[in-house]
This record gives sequence, structure tokens and C-alpha cells, in this order.
Amino acid sequence: MTRIRWIFPDQLGDAFDDGGPMLLVESRSELRHAPIHRAKAQLLLSAIRHRAAELGDRVEFHQVEHYREVVVGRDDLEVVDPTSYFARRLAESVGAKVLPSRGFITAEADFSRWADARKGKPIMEDFYRWVRNRTGILMDGDAPSGGQWNFDHENRQPPPKKAASLGLPEPWWPEEDDIDREVRADLDRWQASGEIHLVGDDGARRFAATRAEAQSALDDFIETRLGDFGPFEDATLTGDWTMAHSLLSAPLNLGLLDPREVIDRVEAEYRAGRAPIGSVEGIVRQLCGWRDWVWHLYWRLGEDYVNRNALGATIPVPRELLELEASAIEANCLSQTIGGVREHGWAHHIQRLMIIGNWALQRGYDPKQLNEWFIGMFVDGTPWVMPANVVGMSLFADGGIVATKPYAAGGAYVNKMTDYCGGCRFNPKVRLGPDACPVTAGYWAFLDRVEPVIRGNFRMAQPLAGLRRLSDREQVVEQERHRTGL
Repeated sequence: MTRIRWIFPDQLGDAFDDGGPMLLVESRSELRHAPIHRAKAQLLLSAIRHRAAELGDRVEFHQVEHYREVVVGRDDLEVVDPTSYFARRLAESVGAKVLPSRGFITAEADFSRWADARKGKPIMEDFYRWVRNRTGILMDGDAPSGGQWNFDHENRQPPPKKAASLGLPEPWWPEEDDIDREVRADLDRWQASGEIHLVGDDGARRFAATRAEAQSALDDFIETRLGDFGPFEDATLTGDWTMAHSLLSAPLNLGLLDPREVIDRVEAEYRAGRAPIGSVEGIVRQLCGWRDWVWHLYWRLGEDYVNRNALGATIPVPRELLELEASAIEANCLSQTIGGVREHGWAHHIQRLMIIGNWALQRGYDPKQLNEWFIGMFVDGTPWVMPANVVGMSLFADGGIVATKPYAAGGAYVNKMTDYCGGCRFNPKVRLGPDACPVTAGYWAFLDRVEPVIRGNFRMAQPLAGLRRLSDREQVVEQERHRTGL
């Protein structure tokens, strides 16, 4: 029997196409689960419809309300193992032949064997080194290229002083076509009828929706921004929303690029002497380290992982975030970051972790709700990407499975790594009074709240000792307890 390859919307690239007949389903119900950023909905539907157009007579393309309208009752389907619990259950329930997963550097079975053999908690750094040793990625024999495994210390430069941007060329952007215009018209109609809830601006599509576009985006990153990526990967400037970041996470998560393809390209630049080791290792670490790591953790930690709440955080995500109302947020760092999300459906990793995540951690936002918010608001948000990043890394809600300590920081960090504080009415050096920075004061109020839970964490010994020395501890905690607004 000839089987038809059922591809999901994150399996749109060549790696998932073995040349036979294909089934592609656009399920409108996928847009109804929660508020979704307009840019994400635009990208998702554009990518699906472009792929259907590319496949032509080879594809059976359906636009329906639910997947089950198309796949139930068939015995001719095969599918590359999907990337969410929901999709895997669906594929199994209809009897599809399930092939091994693709789109990652390492297989689930290999990771399981490695993790099971570890004594104690598996550590991402150990996994990263294991992957590089096993694959030969960025290795010179048995030694890491450049003489060290990571260049994190060198890759933490603050932004250039008094600079409005890094001064790099404008990134390559895709050109919208009739398919994009059709998608926009459909979204307008569904939003107007109340069928879906879109938030965020309706701007030009900025992320690749086809394999060809993804390759152009990769070429442009390597040519214009790779060299500056490493030094400034943790830095932020108000006037430069892309900085030197690749903008490849969305096409990677749509399956339009394979991570090994990107790794091989950037490593070749290093070998040819055209890119510094720090920048190349930074990209390699993100792809064969962190990206594969959170993929495997999604399955290893289980579907209930998102319900973890080690710090007892129960505050609902506020309306200003749910609706991306940046103008209603007084703290400039958060306002600028949420404004960027509103405009683009994207923010780089430090804005996610150390601005939004740090703010949510300090205030005790509900982990499961914030996880869903990240999935809906970011063009690269997927069910497998966000749990380890949000529940584990940002909110420490798992009690230390993903991160070894809470990633909490005060205004001094924000002031060092961004230019946000210069445009803010709050003072990052002040923790008490009308000018008290909500990030600085929030940091101490957070430590006060969670001290009973984290006092056994040796990495928090120094911050907690600082908390106990605060002469105004009670006043700061009381101030933050009654702070209203963002």
C-alpha cells in the first residue's frame, strides 16, 4: 500500500519530504486555543499555504476546522513523529504509521540512554559536550575548537555606549505575495466575526515562510551579522530590535531549516577564517545544546511538567501582557520589550529571560498561564520549546530541574546590558521611595517571599545574605506588596 506522508505545520521543509504523496491540513481550531499574535497566525498560515502551493499535485491539501475531519477513518497515513503530546496522540489514535522524529541533532532514544546513565541530575553543559564529542561538531580531534567548550564570558558584552544601534545592515526581509494577502484577508474576517482572538500589530511578515526564504535569511545572517552575534548576544538597544541575532528560530521550528544545516554553515565560516570562534560557538550552543536539550526535556519531564509550581506563584498574567498594551506599562524595560513583541511577535533570549521572565518571576505570575502566553505571543513559540524555557528557566517553577538557581536580577543588570534605564522615570539604583525601580525593589521582595523555599540552594547563599543585611527590608517588601500597575 502506498502511504501518504501527513506533515504537520512544523514539518514544512525538505527534511520531511521523501518524494512521495503528501497530506497537509490547515486546522483553524489551532488558532482558537488562546489569544494568538497576529504575526504568528500570519506566518503559520502563510507557511502552510506556500508549502501546499509548492507541492502542487503531490499534496492533498485541506482547510478545515479540525484535523479529525480529514484523518479519521484512513489507513494510508504515515507521519514523522510529531512534536507535541497532542499531535502524537492524534497520529496514534488514527493508526498512522509513525516514523522517527527529524529536525534535531540527537534522537530521543540516544538522549534517554545518556540521561539514564548519569549519576545525579543531567546537566545541559554535560549534554552539550557529549553532543559535540559524539558528532564532531566544532571539534579538533578530541579537543573543542578554539581551546575551550564555551565562550560565554566573552559573549556578554554590554551594548556600545551612547549607540542607537549596532550599526549593522538591515536584515533581509521576505516579500509578501498573493498568498500572504489572502491570509491577511482571512484573519481580518475571522477576527471581525469573533472566531479567533488576535493581538499584536498587523505588520509586514518578517520571518521566512518557505524553504527558499529560510535559506535567504540564513545567507544574510552569515554575511552581515554572524561576526557580531557572539559579543552582543546578551545586549539590548532600544533602537535595534534585531541586534545581531539570526531571526532563524521561526523557520527552524517550522521545519524549513535543519539545525545541522545551520551548524555546518557557521562552522564552515569559522574554518575559513571568516567568523570568530565566539560567535560560531554561541550559535552551535543554541542549536545542538539548548534547542536539543529543551526538546528532549519536553518528553522526559512529561506532559504535567507545566503544572509545576515550586515557588507557589499564582498571580494571573496581567492584562497589559495578555493584550500587549505596552503604552500602559510604566517601567521602560518592560514597556519597550512588550512593545517589541506587539510589533514583531518576537524578542531575543535576554529580553525573554531577563526582562519578561525576570519580571514575572519577581511578581509570581502563574507558570502554566505564562507558558501559554509565550506560546501564543511569539512566532517561534511551540508546545515543546516553551516549558523548559518558561516553567524551568524563567520561573524556576520546577524547583531546579532545568536551572540551578532562579534567574532573578535587579535593575543593575538591566542598566548594564541595555539602554532602557536611561529612558525610564525609575532609578535602577533606588529600591525605596517614589523613584524606586520596580525591578530592583522587586528583586529584594522576591527573595524575601521565596527565602524559605530556596535557602538550601548554595547558589543563592550570597543573595540571601545580602537580603538579611538590608536595613530597609521590611519597608521594601511592604512597598512592593502595594505597588500597582507595571
